[in-house]
Amino acid sequence: MQIFILALVISLVVSLGIYPLVIPFLHKIKFGQSIRQDGPQSHLKKKGTPTMGGFVFVLVPIAVLALLMPQALLNTKIQIVIISYVGYSLIGFIDDFLIVVKKNNDGLSPSAKFLMQTILAVIIFFMYRNVSSTGILIPFTHLEINLGWFYFVLILVMFTAESNAVNLTDGLDGLSSGCVLIALAPFILFSITQGEYGLAVFLMAVFGSLLAYLKNNFFPAKIFMGDTGSLALGGLLAAVAMVLKQEILLVVIGGIFVLEVVSVIIQVTSFKLTRKRVFRMAPLHHHFELGGMNEKQVVLMFWCIEAVFACVGYLMGVL
Repeated sequence: MQIFILALVISLVVSLGIYPLVIPFLHKIKFGQSIRQDGPQSHLKKKGTPTMGGFVFVLVPIAVLALLMPQALLNTKIQIVIISYVGYSLIGFIDDFLIVVKKNNDGLSPSAKFLMQTILAVIIFFMYRNVSSTGILIPFTHLEINLGWFYFVLILVMFTAESNAVNLTDGLDGLSSGCVLIALAPFILFSITQGEYGLAVFLMAVFGSLLAYLKNNFFPAKIFMGDTGSLALGGLLAAVAMVLKQEILLVVIGGIFVLEVVSVIIQVTSFKLTRKRVFRMAPLHHHFELGGMNEKQVVLMFWCIEAVFACVGYLMGVL
């Protein structure tokens, strides 16, 4: 237990020390956020806020794991998680960099992003099938359904959907980071109960570093994670759910991210078919924001909803 707490504390303290150095540096080199013009008008004042802050909570936890449990880096499952985390962060970094250079929201094309995600999914699939089955566990039963090569399709959908879902949720100060912190809690408990202590240490380090980011990202945000962070966190959640054989529970534990994606799908489909909008604006958090709730109220409400999803998902995993 001590090593888990130590991982969290070291990661938290180091990250708290790094962000005050990173924020003015990003300001200096003009790595500021571009704000889409069709979004809420209240967000236009956020233009120029430093972005790409997610690289801190990607790199610091890896360093903490290497310091506290270097032997864990030889564990293939942990390697898969780290490759997923860093790989999706790199895709996000390229996207962020192009946006910063162009000074608009046109980063990577959807086809280029999907190609990168597919290549990463292929790497992950072949690494994973060497250390675990390609089956999925059915909650409330002891049944495992072997998907064989179709497991690759599941991985691709999981990673693409989850990374994009966390990215969509990253629209209000503290919203995405707070929800990911809550979603991480059940997976940390699953890691410990399954004896995956190296993974638990790494996730505790991510938790600590993400807490430090949240301190600087909560309203009013001093820094944004950018796609560098949001795609990484989505990839992390998908990878952890996979190695812990909780693929189905990812949908429940990450319920708030599912709601955000579904709201966009409903909005786009409705407008294309009927020329009418179901929500005031999508993703879902903007609907409540334009309905009169202030940013803090929406964020706190979504945190509470995500906490319910996380608790339900955890109970489904242990019953």
